[in-house]
Amino acid sequence: MNGNDDLAAEVLEVTRELIRFDTTNRGFAGTETLAAEYLHDYLAGRGVEVELVAREPGRANVVARIPGTDPGAPSLALVGHTDVVPVDGQDWTHPPFEAVVDDAGYLYGRGAVDMKNEVAARAVTMARLADEGFRPRGDLWFIAVADEEDGRADVGMRWLLEHRPDIAPTMAINEGAGSRLPLTDGRTALTLAIGEKGTCPIRVVALGVAGHASMPDLGDNAVPHLADLIRRIGIGMPDLVPSREVEATLEVLLGRPVGDLELDLATAAALHPTLGHELPSLPGTTMSPTMLEASAARNVMPARASVELDCRILPGTTGEEVMAAVRARLGDGRYELEFCEAMVPGSSSPSTGPLPDAIAACLAEEGMGDAIVLPLLCAGFTDSVHLRAAAGTAAYGFSPFATTPAEVITAGYHNADERIHVDDLTLSARFHLALARRLVGPAQ
Repeated sequence: MNGNDDLAAEVLEVTRELIRFDTTNRGFAGTETLAAEYLHDYLAGRGVEVELVAREPGRANVVARIPGTDPGAPSLALVGHTDVVPVDGQDWTHPPFEAVVDDAGYLYGRGAVDMKNEVAARAVTMARLADEGFRPRGDLWFIAVADEEDGRADVGMRWLLEHRPDIAPTMAINEGAGSRLPLTDGRTALTLAIGEKGTCPIRVVALGVAGHASMPDLGDNAVPHLADLIRRIGIGMPDLVPSREVEATLEVLLGRPVGDLELDLATAAALHPTLGHELPSLPGTTMSPTMLEASAARNVMPARASVELDCRILPGTTGEEVMAAVRARLGDGRYELEFCEAMVPGSSSPSTGPLPDAIAACLAEEGMGDAIVLPLLCAGFTDSVHLRAAAGTAAYGFSPFATTPAEVITAGYHNADERIHVDDLTLSARFHLALARRLVGPAQ
């Protein structure tokens, strides 16, 4: 085998081993230690300084480090999570925890895209660098945490960074982007996640008067009132709000400053189906109605009926602004608004800087220099939010995909037949090796 073939075999093996561990996150129950112990033994066997840090025995986090030679030099963390979402009720072509590679070269399995592929590539990067005696200027960290997909148990990244304040990387690369988008104007873009929207769930409570269900005109059933309020919410798309993160995306796509936000958003969204799906949800507060509650008995018309809105908010948005946005959408009526739980603020990192520049340089080394690196805000959540909050880390989401189409990646997230082409596993390992050398390698 040549070096590249050897790397391909190793990253595929590690990814398949990780997928075969059923580390499904079920809220307050998880088995991430299965994957964590494997990663610990894999890295320790290659001479990497590694430990398991756990709040609960079955849900360990992996923390590994190649120490830097200069305490004042910038440090880099290769970040990931080992938990996956459930597969209940999904119809898979291949069993989701068997890590089957089909004849077309696709690796199937829960976590193949989200995100045991990237965890494997980053672990292999640490192992390979340790093999060659790599001595970085600043610390090179590898962090693979539990409980990213749910977070309620608080045993993953947020807790880890609070428990271990020594883990404070200057820069981090995590999940969230890297899809290859052939644009309708002939250009090719690779997405770079520069930030994440926050969450601020709101409960809308319709008010009525209880009564016996056998006499619908006696009392004032809150359920029809709630139905009217849900109709006003609709599917929950946002009213457009300017933001520097969305403007950074549009300026790259349009090649000019943003003018009319609505018009420019539509123009950019037409450049690729994935952009048409992702961009419209970004500039403002989304408020998707997801959870309903009304009477506890079929024969009782309730005085209160409620819907919980999964509100996703731009960085910098306050809870009061979310309440105001929901109230503006609902208008007048007999209802109350409540916060369902504490807000998790969104956050972002600069769209330009050392890590985005290094990503572009590494892509050029891979012969992908003609692709534009497209800064993009994630509509969903990643642990990069906790890294920025705890340590001021410049955290980004990126792992390059050249073979797996964006449509396959998007369709696989949290869905049946999640898969990645094995060539992209090798590409990711090469990319992360080059990125680490460029950002924290010995001074030339």
